[in-house]
Amino acid sequence: MRLGYFSMPLHPLGRTWADTLREDREAVILADSLGFHDAFIGEHLTDRHENITNSLLFLATLISDTRQIKLATGTTNLSQQHPVLVAANSAMFDHLAGGRFILGISPGALTSDAEALGILTEDRNKMFAEAIDVITAIWESEPPYAIDLPGNRFKVTTESTMDTDFGVGYLPKPLQQPRPEIVGTVVAPFSKGVIAMGKRDFHPLSANFLLPQWVATHWPNYVEGKQAAGATADPADWRVARTVFVADDPATAASYGRDDENSPYRFYYSQMLKKMKKLGRLQLFKTRRDQPDEEVTLDYVLDKLVITGTPESVAEQILALREQTGDFGELVYAGLDWVDPRLARRSMELMAQKVMPDVNAALA
Repeated sequence: MRLGYFSMPLHPLGRTWADTLREDREAVILADSLGFHDAFIGEHLTDRHENITNSLLFLATLISDTRQIKLATGTTNLSQQHPVLVAANSAMFDHLAGGRFILGISPGALTSDAEALGILTEDRNKMFAEAIDVITAIWESEPPYAIDLPGNRFKVTTESTMDTDFGVGYLPKPLQQPRPEIVGTVVAPFSKGVIAMGKRDFHPLSANFLLPQWVATHWPNYVEGKQAAGATADPADWRVARTVFVADDPATAASYGRDDENSPYRFYYSQMLKKMKKLGRLQLFKTRRDQPDEEVTLDYVLDKLVITGTPESVAEQILALREQTGDFGELVYAGLDWVDPRLARRSMELMAQKVMPDVNAALA
């Protein structure tokens, strides 16, 4: 099982933007030094807590400071950019990174982003589907292009302006051929989007704020999509994100990972709980449809969704998670604010150097 890293990231108010950006960079650089396989970075335009506005731009600052880790958008919000821009900029990034690039994609869920861009009333899921079709078509075709897909708002050609002598009218192709790995974040139980991922050979990443029983619903849908395409689903292509804190002793694990009022894990899930209530998506935290809302407390959510303990305990919890969800290829460690940088760094070190070796030894 591989180890990955994912950060939305979610910081408390009062910290300077430069400080949180520096910290977020340090986390990825540390992950690289510890042998993490990849690092997914999220983006939002209008969120003061999740304040990376462009994941590709942020990741570009890390190319020269990392050596082996794959740098992944987590995600590029496809309703917010023209697909020609995504295709061209992603292709250039792939070359700059020497092929260490993964394109993570989603429609873009934050409604205030959509309002700011004037697309609040648009069907952003449809825009997302149209955009990814155009991006892959650009990478698969040659100029002057004739991308005019039925029902797709995005039409792409350079036919009337292409000039071979001047070298204009050409859109760049990525270094990785036929294309970089494309990963879609899955945030809903029984997601039908996972079926489409399987059909297109995109790979799913199940969100860290989903209960294990809902994460388990993703794999059968992915298998269905792969079978529809005449292919076999490989568990190695499935990533499962979890919120994890590892400490050298149980008391620190319980305090920093859950109980202390200054715990970043407590802060993260208090924010997520507020967001899901406002969005009417509290059912994501429920074990059954008829569960009363008042049972979904912060402590309940922390108990269900935070894996914390000593390395031995965390390894056991990850193996138990795998029993619930089925086999998957990568555990993606969710990065949070570094309230205590020493403990945050130590958790990542223990995760890479003790937990994952124990997990893989048990699996072997």
